[in-house]
Amino acid sequence: METPGNLFCVAAPSGAGKSSLVKALLELDSHLQVSVSHTTRAPRGQEVDGREYHFVDEASFMAMVAASEFFEHARVHGNLYGTSRKAIQQRLQAGADVVLEIDWQGALQIKKIFPHAVLIFILPPSWEELMQRLNRRGEDSADVIVQRMANARTEVAQARHFDYVIVNSLFETALFDLKTVVHSQRLKYAAQRRAKSQVFGALGLG
Repeated sequence: METPGNLFCVAAPSGAGKSSLVKALLELDSHLQVSVSHTTRAPRGQEVDGREYHFVDEASFMAMVAASEFFEHARVHGNLYGTSRKAIQQRLQAGADVVLEIDWQGALQIKKIFPHAVLIFILPPSWEELMQRLNRRGEDSADVIVQRMANARTEVAQARHFDYVIVNSLFETALFDLKTVVHSQRLKYAAQRRAKSQVFGALGLG
């Protein structure tokens, strides 16, 4: 699917800092928009419906699956997550760049639909640091944290399938790396051809 906008998929294990990095990136880049996914999990902390996620029950989610309203969907940590087909298509066709906070399964599904999608994986600097971040977050019980750490082993192993890997050891450095990936993608020949089709056509470039 050729669109003038770029699609960025950012995945990471819980606690690696994905959401904080994407939020900071959005504040710095006015051309970048976030796509709000649907989920069956309950809101955490200060999360607001329609801002972090569209929170729905499982019956509603499965009805959307049956209606082919998702580009991808997956069950993660016992909850369902899905990415709206209509919302992404409209933004990309309008020339906006879209970033998805997504699990690795969804990212690989998206890549099959959008070959030019850019997959970015955020890694923690160590397993010990990841455990400390999950504990400091204070949102999960001890049992849930144990499960998240177990799932992280599987998730981190998928980083090899991604286009870019960023180690979030120091937040400011990781944010700079993320900005660099986004800017570099926009300057690639294929991305410029999609975004500046009239210029390329006028210059006789295919």
